[in-house]
Amino acid sequence: MKRVIKAPARLDRVTKNLVKRLKHGEIAIICHEDIDMLAARELINAGVVAVINALSSATGNLPPDGVATLISCGIPVIDEVGEKIFEVVQDGDIVLVNTLTGSVECNGVVFNGKPLTESELAVKTDAFSKRVGDIVKAFVENTIDYIQREGVEVLTARVPELKLKTDLVGKHVLIVVRGRGCEDDLKTIMAYVRDKRPVLIGVDGGADLLLKFGLKPDIVIGDMDSVSDRALELARDIVVHAYPDGRAPGIKRINELGLQASVLPVRGTSEDAAMLLAYAGGASLIVAVGTHTGFLEFLEKGRKGMASTFLVRLRVGHLLVDAKGVSQLYSGKLKLWHIALLLLIGAIIALVVVKVSPYSLSLLRAIMLWFFVRLEKIFSFIF
Repeated sequence: MKRVIKAPARLDRVTKNLVKRLKHGEIAIICHEDIDMLAARELINAGVVAVINALSSATGNLPPDGVATLISCGIPVIDEVGEKIFEVVQDGDIVLVNTLTGSVECNGVVFNGKPLTESELAVKTDAFSKRVGDIVKAFVENTIDYIQREGVEVLTARVPELKLKTDLVGKHVLIVVRGRGCEDDLKTIMAYVRDKRPVLIGVDGGADLLLKFGLKPDIVIGDMDSVSDRALELARDIVVHAYPDGRAPGIKRINELGLQASVLPVRGTSEDAAMLLAYAGGASLIVAVGTHTGFLEFLEKGRKGMASTFLVRLRVGHLLVDAKGVSQLYSGKLKLWHIALLLLIGAIIALVVVKVSPYSLSLLRAIMLWFFVRLEKIFSFIF
């Protein structure tokens, strides 16, 4: 790892927005408490040479897996430089980073941060291990409390009917969420997508993942905080996820773009809303990629419970196929024995054809004669 790094910087308080603009060889300046694994992977894929965080990248409230991944890839992380850096640095400014001392200099101003090391991450991991019991207890209590208060309504409430251009009745529906392993999992099920041609629903940034794979989203749903303008403009339908009382902050952006959208007021997360939309629309099968289902995933998103997701899955479970992690089960790569088996089958078919057709036998003999003449010329040339 270099002691001093000098490179142009690009900054954003929202990491998932920043990674869309980052260029290879730049320094990422973020404001992200407890960097999660998804954010770390996207920063790595963007080709950053350093990460400067205004906040703490590893507080001890979560396992520091994201930061550990960055450091293991040789990307230095300078922590807790303070939010004033967003007032001094502009996109494209040259920033000088001392990876040993943690000092960050730009436009004549020096910020003092903390360079994270593997030994410090070990301390953070230990801190989380000591607190995990209390964290789990609070998480479970919050989940149970929500189920007791809202459970019956979430399971039985009528989902508002929306007038969409996209027909869902009797169709397979693929819901894509920007979550851990979403890109690998989508790549693994592309054969299914090409074969069944399901209705494609992108949940916020999941719509941009569909575009990355050359797929145009039929429906974009969410609070519109991380989806690109292009994905919104290409979608057949836009559905803004609203609070149960009808408030929909995301509609402001849609209006500014001059687009039309439907509003879906339901409890839970946007991915919960996507599943309820497909369910209420009459889908025959719901396939989900990148959804959040684990305890740590919800903590990474800042959620204190997972009651709504649990309840929604109870409601749509008979239609749901969760493709999360499917890429770890099957690689989809062509193996040598696949080729050998194909050649063997071809040889058997050729022998059967020759057996029943005298003309084919004559043709095969002519091909073999041509092959051996060519082979003889090659060997005579070599030797």
